[in-house]
Amino acid sequence: MYEGAVNHFTKEFKTQPDIAACAPGRVNLIGEHTDYNDGFVFPMALPMVTVVVGKKNGKQTCSVVTMAKEADSPTRVEFPVPSKQKLTPGEPKWANYVKGVVQNFKGSVLGFDAVIDTSVPIGGGLSSSASLEVAVYTFLEALTGQTTQQKKEKALACQAAEHDFANMPCGIMDQFIATMGEKGTALFIDCRSMEAKSVPMTDPEIAIIITDSKVKHNLASSAYAERRQQCYQGAQILGKSSLRDATLPQLQALKNKELLYKRAKHVVTENNRTEQAAKALQEGNLKKFGELMNESHESLRTDYEVSCSELDELVNAARSCPHVLGSRMTGGGFGGCTVTLATAKHADKVIDAIKNNTKLKPTFYITKPSGGARVLSIPK
Repeated sequence: MYEGAVNHFTKEFKTQPDIAACAPGRVNLIGEHTDYNDGFVFPMALPMVTVVVGKKNGKQTCSVVTMAKEADSPTRVEFPVPSKQKLTPGEPKWANYVKGVVQNFKGSVLGFDAVIDTSVPIGGGLSSSASLEVAVYTFLEALTGQTTQQKKEKALACQAAEHDFANMPCGIMDQFIATMGEKGTALFIDCRSMEAKSVPMTDPEIAIIITDSKVKHNLASSAYAERRQQCYQGAQILGKSSLRDATLPQLQALKNKELLYKRAKHVVTENNRTEQAAKALQEGNLKKFGELMNESHESLRTDYEVSCSELDELVNAARSCPHVLGSRMTGGGFGGCTVTLATAKHADKVIDAIKNNTKLKPTFYITKPSGGARVLSIPK
């Protein structure tokens, strides 16, 4: 993929790129829909990455080409370097993520030409958008020589890009893990304090299997915004700044508002599960970790109502296999991926079991925790 982006750049711009950067996708092991409630999340960075290659062009414009097959047209855009006049979102949609990062970059942007390619499935719930944003930001750091000192600031700038230019009110988790992921560890993140703790995940007997349903229901974006608003309403009624501060007994005040009660119940119990999961992994209690994953899916299915028949089918198929410790949907929901914890030597049997118990045609990834955003070297 990396070599392909370099070759494509040479073809498009009739010159060799001299700067390259990448940032990973992520899978969230547990802690779903808690990040925008100031809660806890527990993701890991993936080997799948978005790559940006390019160079300065000596102009006051930015020319960017995407190689992503799923991107809307046109696949090449040009826009001015931000000055007194701010950049604004528009068409094509994929370019809004790039423009948003350029506008929110903590430094002075220079004119550049760039090509983007990715191995992160788009729309699969593995955060292809944050991977793109953080890759572009890292590319700009290398291009300008202006490195943002605090990685938290970098993640927040990329989150702002998604809020302002893609109109997606995401939490901080995706940009955070894409920026700060570490090889061999999952990252327990407190989304209020922005503090993160690395938890080793190097047991060779354990496999993380991601199953991409290749299904994405149209209501995903609107339902995400709706769930977020319901959480804010619940917190307001409880007199809390966020549901992070609520306890299960306090939720009785929402009993006469059944929908808000269910949403708040998921957030409160999911925060508890995420803290327990981080402790279980640290202690090597993988059986407990798997049980918490299963509980998380049931909560997302019944209380938060963001699963769908396809995800439930994949989760049930995985759990039918005796070599599986736990399985759940991951990401925003209404399609996308599931994540399954299984014994490594039986990973292929688990995949076969899922294939044999579903009518879907999913894609599988057996994966390990990988590193975060980084600058790549281009051979001279």
